Amino acid sequence: QVQLVESGGGLVQAGGSLRLSCAASGRTLYSMGWFRQTPGKEREFVAAINWNGGSTSYADSVKGRFTISRDNAKNTMYLQMNSLKPDDTTVYYCAAGGVPWALVGTSGQYNYWGQGTQVTVSS
Repeated sequence: QVQLVESGGGLVQAGGSLRLSCAASGRTLYSMGWFRQTPGKEREFVAAINWNGGSTSYADSVKGRFTISRDNAKNTMYLQMNSLKPDDTTVYYCAAGGVPWALVGTSGQYNYWGQGTQVTVSS
């Protein structure tokens, strides 16, 4: 069993930065990912990282602006978000699971989810 707790969300002006954290407990050497979801819309892939941080994947909409990383000694994954846009406003979720790397962009492949953290970018 894995428990995930996100933190770091908040309100920021367009062009600003935030860093989200996802603290994990239990078995943690899984692939992990960040997704985001606006009410009424499907959960959208943001970024993923493999168990040792050696591989990463990003959605085209965030490539070059967001950076995913993890510190396994601290059982924590991060999402550094720079050059934020109003369109980035939504709830961000972290996820973990034994996901085949080719499927890390598919939310249904993840077994464990955090409760979400709100990110609001003002124009």
